[in-house]
Amino acid sequence: MSISGAPLESSPASSRRFVSAFGGGAAIGALGGMIGLGGAEFRLPLLIGLFAFPALEAVILNKAMSLVVVASALPFRAGTVPFAAIADHWSAIANLLAGSLIGAWFAAGWATRLKSETLYKVIAALLVVIAIVLMVGHDAAGAGHALITGPTQIVAGVIAGFAIGVVAALLGVAGGELLIPTLLLLFGADIKLAGSLSLAVSLPTMLIGFARYSRDRSFAVLGRNRLLTLVMAAGSIVGTFIGGRLLGFVPGAVLLPLLAAILLISAVKVWRHQ
Repeated sequence: MSISGAPLESSPASSRRFVSAFGGGAAIGALGGMIGLGGAEFRLPLLIGLFAFPALEAVILNKAMSLVVVASALPFRAGTVPFAAIADHWSAIANLLAGSLIGAWFAAGWATRLKSETLYKVIAALLVVIAIVLMVGHDAAGAGHALITGPTQIVAGVIAGFAIGVVAALLGVAGGELLIPTLLLLFGADIKLAGSLSLAVSLPTMLIGFARYSRDRSFAVLGRNRLLTLVMAAGSIVGTFIGGRLLGFVPGAVLLPLLAAILLISAVKVWRHQ
């Protein structure tokens, strides 16, 4: 068995790698559970730098771990954001899904053919703009107040969802960095509810992308690195549980600037993405 496409090293070295996989998964999972993100931008450098996976294999593993985080964070956050509260906002979820599912399906087909250097730069700039608008515009609009309503909001939601679906599929991310600001500004959700709504939109969007990507033989990396994948997945689930618990204690006033900081860090990482 191999860990990163190479033969196993000595037992102590292998043990350290598994500990790192569990610990890294837990740390990123905690962030995802508390904010409502998949954590892909933070996990990818770990997979490439620490575990020495080739870029494409790292992206595939990153997608799998993001899916684990998104799927486990949603129920673990239910103590603070009940499923009933999410169901009450089904229209916002459906509105964004109407665009994101289509965007994810088409973008997954484009991904193997598209040169994405320009796209990464555009998305990085967009993340910076969103971080600024989030801190200024959200306070100006006031929590709980949507910027637009009616048919205009529906059209804007579909367009935003499509764009987020494309970004999520092309970059292998859950899209929470874009979904949460959209839910805050466009639909007037508070930061904690927006995190759970984001996960509810991300989960089917990621599954659609996976359905397309699974046709590619590069998905075999999951089988070749089954043990490392399971260890990191276990750490991610432990982390999302911790993050979901922390959500009940961390005030929304702290989460908003934290999200803005994550957007800026993500922008740097996306800008440098190769």
